[in-house]
Amino acid sequence: MGKLKLTLACGDYEIVRALKEGVVSPDGIDLTILTDMDSTTRHWRFLRNREFDVAEVSCSSYLVARDQDMPLDAIPVFLHRRFRHGFAFVNANVGIRTPKDLIGKRIGVKSYQVTAVLWLRGMLEHEYGVPHKSVHWFAEYDEDVEFDPPEGLSLTRLRDDQNCEDMLVSGELDAVLHADLIWPIVDKHPNAARLWPDYKSEEKSYYKKTGIFPIMHVMGMKREIVEQYPWAPIELYKAFEAAKELGMQRMENPRVAPIVWYREAWEEQEDLLGKDPWEYGLSERNRHTLETVVGYSHEQGLMKRKMSLDELFLDVGQGRKRGGHRI
Repeated sequence: MGKLKLTLACGDYEIVRALKEGVVSPDGIDLTILTDMDSTTRHWRFLRNREFDVAEVSCSSYLVARDQDMPLDAIPVFLHRRFRHGFAFVNANVGIRTPKDLIGKRIGVKSYQVTAVLWLRGMLEHEYGVPHKSVHWFAEYDEDVEFDPPEGLSLTRLRDDQNCEDMLVSGELDAVLHADLIWPIVDKHPNAARLWPDYKSEEKSYYKKTGIFPIMHVMGMKREIVEQYPWAPIELYKAFEAAKELGMQRMENPRVAPIVWYREAWEEQEDLLGKDPWEYGLSERNRHTLETVVGYSHEQGLMKRKMSLDELFLDVGQGRKRGGHRI
């Protein structure tokens, strides 16, 4: 009998390079790895079309999918994490100087469900006193997983010929919360600014206060794969861990990147976040982060039931003190 053949869709990250190039292979599994698509396309194709056996998927959309009993599971592998204060943008001419100035304003998002926006709404509400129902939301895309907006939420879907970035510049929107850098910021348009100009300091303060390095994506799996091959999630998890270890070892060398003061940035990260900011598994730190985002999802009406992490993530443990190699 040959190896189990699975398709894996994920981003083209340094921490998966060894897996993509075949330096690391999950025991008993032959992977076809797809990396040539943007995140939103990958999430849609996995959640809507079920095209991949395993896929890096939006944490927020995964929570909604599980809440709606879609036949998916996840292993605690988090390929994409990012602080989000630097992705809150405002029109520079409408007098928004503090987060509370957003109350009553028109805020654009690519989609309401996107994980980056879920984190930002939660942070604005809990850290800065801006309730998520106190603003008017305008979403550009349809959602990865359809959901019924809760009562009292002002949410409008934009037309196909409208986009958040242009509407921010024109003044049709007062602010935009986004997963990526928007073109008005990249091009230094005078009508666009950041809500937190010194966002890096704000992010560091947030981490020191909360201990949270926000998780954006989880690793989803079709449930039929898990049921038929219950050993596969553990072998995949082990392979992701091995690939990450090799990627982190490579990136520690300042010669790999043409960036001035690269090593200094690496050391600054290590001083604040520790040796492995991208740690996998349900460690105490990761549990705190995930329980926070689950709480935000439930509070904001995306999930009707506040599910436990043990329901949401497969157990990839191999028993106490087991999993090593014997000679």
